[in-house]
Amino acid sequence: MNQQQDITPAAAATPSDGIIELQGEKYMRDTGGRLVPIDAIKPEDLLMDETVRKICAFAEDLSARISRFRGHTFDDIATTVDLMNEKYGRRLGGTKGNVTLTSFDGTLQVKVQVQDQITFGPELQAAKELVDICISRWSEGSNAQVRALIQHAFQVDKEGRINRSALFQLRRMRVEDGDPEWRAAMDALSDAIRVIGSKEYVRFYRRDNPRARWEPITIDLASA
Repeated sequence: MNQQQDITPAAAATPSDGIIELQGEKYMRDTGGRLVPIDAIKPEDLLMDETVRKICAFAEDLSARISRFRGHTFDDIATTVDLMNEKYGRRLGGTKGNVTLTSFDGTLQVKVQVQDQITFGPELQAAKELVDICISRWSEGSNAQVRALIQHAFQVDKEGRINRSALFQLRRMRVEDGDPEWRAAMDALSDAIRVIGSKEYVRFYRRDNPRARWEPITIDLASA
């Protein structure tokens, strides 16, 4: 019998263990899609496969549970907010949909925050050119902090994204003598901002008593 076989329509893997039974023999698919007899696979490869499948099975289950939890959470918050709005005749929370709910004893808190998703239009290039003109006019050594911030702001990361926080810092800066080209650059930067949507975030907090500091209830695996 050949050590490897081509995949056939009748060869179906068990989702849990990846083992395929075909004509009384057990196989597993390799990265090329070929069927390899179990006996021909190194023990360490079988162990790694088993470990990965077990962890991923737990991860998929947890992901589904978190998704359901998120849905239920937003539904519960929306219901509570609607009931309170109906009772008091006013909207609970901020104008953008931000809302904070706190337990009666002041030790648990749920926050919903709505964050705008922002991109930049072609005006950003005009802003960059105007800023470059300002830098070329400024004498060497002056406005050193501004120059460093500008260079940082217009750099892109590995994904080609502009440093947004640094750009917003530029808008808040005041340049001496009210440089007209700097003002024009900041106007172009403001015009470049595009709000393309928003995203809701829900965060959870707890504390031992009403005078203690709020501590986040972490469910993010990366920061657990």
